[in-house]
Amino acid sequence: MTTTMQQNTTIHYSELGFVNTTDMFKKANEGGYAIGAFNFSNLEQLQGVLNGCIESNAPVILQLSKGACNYADPIFLRNMARGAIEYVRSQGSQIPIALHLDHGDTFETCKSCIDNGFSSVMIDASHYDFEENIRITKEVVEYAHKFNVTVEAELGVLAGIEDDVVAAKSVYTNPDEVEEFVKRTNVDSLAISIGTSHGATKFKPEQCTRNADGVLEPPELRFDILEEVERRLPGFPIVLHGSSSVIPKYITIIEENGGRIENAVGCSEVQLRRTATSAVCKMNIDSDCRLAMTAAVRKVLKENPGEFDPRKFMGPAREWLKEVVIHKNTNVLGSAGKG
Repeated sequence: MTTTMQQNTTIHYSELGFVNTTDMFKKANEGGYAIGAFNFSNLEQLQGVLNGCIESNAPVILQLSKGACNYADPIFLRNMARGAIEYVRSQGSQIPIALHLDHGDTFETCKSCIDNGFSSVMIDASHYDFEENIRITKEVVEYAHKFNVTVEAELGVLAGIEDDVVAAKSVYTNPDEVEEFVKRTNVDSLAISIGTSHGATKFKPEQCTRNADGVLEPPELRFDILEEVERRLPGFPIVLHGSSSVIPKYITIIEENGGRIENAVGCSEVQLRRTATSAVCKMNIDSDCRLAMTAAVRKVLKENPGEFDPRKFMGPAREWLKEVVIHKNTNVLGSAGKG
């Protein structure tokens, strides 16, 4: 199954009720908060994210990755997202919603999503050298801007594993490159590497310190890089990938109910809150959502080993995900009440 959406005609995102991220990021930058970008690949994830944002009255970016498209099929996913707009409005909420391609790896993938109603795309050519990254990104931007679709690109490489994104180690963003990159590509937002990473194990134990309770504490993010990028690109929207804190209570529940996730250490929510008051306008949060849902499913099935009705364990999983989204919007992103 491919990530290319086969349609006879193109459709603009405005026809589906989505918005691009331009106004979202402008308001976030001026208001000192960031917008949550949450991945989904099934109905319960989509419902959990939407209900969390409705209840906290927060703008939201719905993200689809290549892995999600391979899992659920792009046509299903796009129409689920279309239904999301109708559902949110039926609840009396007017929160802005963007539909975003996460880690698009080729021009063709980005073009297909643009043609099929996405309001924002990420072209991730960060694994190429600087000039090739610029060339590919510029090609995507030139096409996307014909349809008023916003484009995110990346400078630097995040370590970790998430869907099809794999990197053994981080390569911090070089602030000396950001001005030239943005000027030559005309990109709308830029993901940078300052120490966050993909997955549930973001740091090795030897990188961390233990607090008085024996809990591993993550190292400090590279705020010096972020501040220098801000200085060189005043007012420009910055994105952080890998922004999950790997909430300890969900790890505990998973392990108490038969699971095992070794050395799970996420980013500090205090540090993430600090970045949200800077030029960071978008944070990608996926692992925390997955962990909450997994914890709920494991708990229900261990306590009720004879249960085989998916609604009985996916319902609680959806509810736990909603609570994570509300927590993030309220206490980390600062986007609650900004819808």
